[in-house]
Amino acid sequence: MKYKIYTDGACSGNPGPGGWAAIILVDDKIENEISGSENVTTNNKMELLAPIKAIQKFKKKSEISIYTDSTYVKDGITMWIKKWEKNGWKTASKKPVKNKELWKKLNDLSSKHSIKWIWVKGHSQNKYNNMVDELAQEAIKR
Repeated sequence: MKYKIYTDGACSGNPGPGGWAAIILVDDKIENEISGSENVTTNNKMELLAPIKAIQKFKKKSEISIYTDSTYVKDGITMWIKKWEKNGWKTASKKPVKNKELWKKLNDLSSKHSIKWIWVKGHSQNKYNNMVDELAQEAIKR
């Protein structure tokens, strides 16, 4: 079975109250919607937490396409993370990688599945990206 997951994170202030959300689809039908919030966080943490929480729902190795409007998440997990690991979790400018524990968690979870990361333009005509953005915004208010 192939799954599609749309993820998003949001923050009111950065740092400030934040929310994350994910929509899990099977055969282009919504199977599950999940979301959560933190009182004081950053937008990037929420963007990372959304795919982490979604992938945690899968107990068996699965084929998953994850759609995100965050180039930070997509580029981080598909390109930058290999260099960070090799450089002792330091950036190209020799600074410590921010959100290291979340990156490690996302990398570990991703390695247990076949995941394709897809960037989508935020706040555009993508139905599910707009829905997941609304869920993340609603999560902030809770």
